[in-house]
Amino acid sequence: MLKKFALAVIPIINLMFTSGYSYNFNNVDNLINKAIENKVFPGATLIIGNQYDIIYAKAYGRYTYDSDSKLVSIYTIYDLASLTKVIATTTAIMKLYEENKLSLDDKVITYFPEFNNNGKEKITIQNLLLHNSGLQDLIRFYKIYSSREQALDAIFNSVPVYETGTKFLYSDLNAILLGLIVEKVSGLSFDEYCKQNIFQPLKMYYTFFNPNSDLKEFIAPTEIDSYWRNRLLQGEVHDESASFLGGVAGNAGLFSNAPDLYKFMKMMLNKGKLDSNFIYLKEETVNTFTHRYEGPYSNTRALGWDTKPLPQKYRPQCGELFSENSFGHTGFTGTSIWCDKDKNLIIIFLSNRVYPTRNNYQIMDFRPELHNAIVNEITKFSKN
Repeated sequence: MLKKFALAVIPIINLMFTSGYSYNFNNVDNLINKAIENKVFPGATLIIGNQYDIIYAKAYGRYTYDSDSKLVSIYTIYDLASLTKVIATTTAIMKLYEENKLSLDDKVITYFPEFNNNGKEKITIQNLLLHNSGLQDLIRFYKIYSSREQALDAIFNSVPVYETGTKFLYSDLNAILLGLIVEKVSGLSFDEYCKQNIFQPLKMYYTFFNPNSDLKEFIAPTEIDSYWRNRLLQGEVHDESASFLGGVAGNAGLFSNAPDLYKFMKMMLNKGKLDSNFIYLKEETVNTFTHRYEGPYSNTRALGWDTKPLPQKYRPQCGELFSENSFGHTGFTGTSIWCDKDKNLIIIFLSNRVYPTRNNYQIMDFRPELHNAIVNEITKFSKN
């Protein structure tokens, strides 16, 4: 069914991608093709858009570096890794917040009394979203435990590694807890809640957890896992924690493609409206969750989302030319989504940079160059 649908709509979609715009993205194409030659990633998809339409869309390379590997199409599905945290988890919290089913000030122990130990009683939903909860970054469940229940007990009984609210530490545990809170509040499994309340309303037809096996040929592989699962991962979540928890978790596990993510980001850039007839979120909700929060420490985080990062070990992944009024996120597998509100710009870039191994971090230098090249072209065009 997927193949028939994709083949049916590709000619129409390609016309939409190329009509009405005179940008010249040759520099962008060259940059991506050069990255493939340098084995930054074997293939990728790119969508550049604004609040009205897709400006440019293109697929590059193959699923793997083998010459007979399947060519990537604009509809190729990728393991989104930590983009799950914003597309699924944060959005689910936004919906429940807007429906007054939870508050940002709610304490985690309200939903999970078993979390009330080791000084964690003050941790709120907002702390989880801002990654300033005090929890450690991750627990390697697969090395220690044998069941989901043991893994969750480890989170509930974890000992904070810093005082709540005093600094930023990006933590998968925060996102996993948020996913569990969604389940507790909604009465649905996390994947079913997201399907019913996010993906179906936004017509994100190729976005899901635990893809069916018959979709495997449409999904780019990630890593050749030689440390736990001992197989090539394709259509199976790369993240170990999400995999250990059954493929569905607040931190990772989501699969999607670039056109679906454009629908989502267009809604976010339009302050909650997918189109003039469909208001998915209130404008004030989108603003609340996408503006940078000030605190007692240097912070670039919004609620769930990141904003333009400060230069540290790596350059800002959205590049230096994005405005401060932007938000986005990256995923470990080589995925990213960024939106600049001032420039009315959406950039979606999906790749499988972890193939064949995660020990390849060239994308950290590539992403800023990609975003800068796109902004340069957009800026040059607007001046003409």
